[in-house]
Amino acid sequence: MTEQPILIASDHAGYEMKEALKLCLAERGLAVVDLGPDSQESVDYPDYAAKVASAVSRGEASRGILICATGLGMSIVANRFPGVRAALCYHPSAARLSREHNDSNIVVLGGRMLGKDLAWEIVEVWLSTPFVGGRHERRLRKVRELEAELGKGQVSDRGEVK
Repeated sequence: MTEQPILIASDHAGYEMKEALKLCLAERGLAVVDLGPDSQESVDYPDYAAKVASAVSRGEASRGILICATGLGMSIVANRFPGVRAALCYHPSAARLSREHNDSNIVVLGGRMLGKDLAWEIVEVWLSTPFVGGRHERRLRKVRELEAELGKGQVSDRGEVK
């Protein structure tokens, strides 16, 4: 499925699912690096999203998994990093399309929105689906161009580019 270790992190709301997914990944012989947290004690999701997204952005890992209560917060943070294409997936077909069409490199899950079996099914589909390229490559090039263009400006506290 993948050669590099898969990075995984959560906040407190995603902790149980993170631990379950780590076991599933290990049972399949996949290397996984857990970037935290180490308990269900309350933590701030941006800290853990940034750990995974920054490593993927720098090319230190090719894939990551993030889990918070809904997946929304982790998605927002992760997609701020250059080159990261984090996809919030609640269904295996979304996971498949996020890989085929968008070449997603981080899958994001809602720990309080999904059961563990469905979450694992989503991750399995996501890990095993290749990017199809073709017309989708043109679209990803446009995403990279926008990313570069927007990166030249400064962002206000409200997320507006100045």
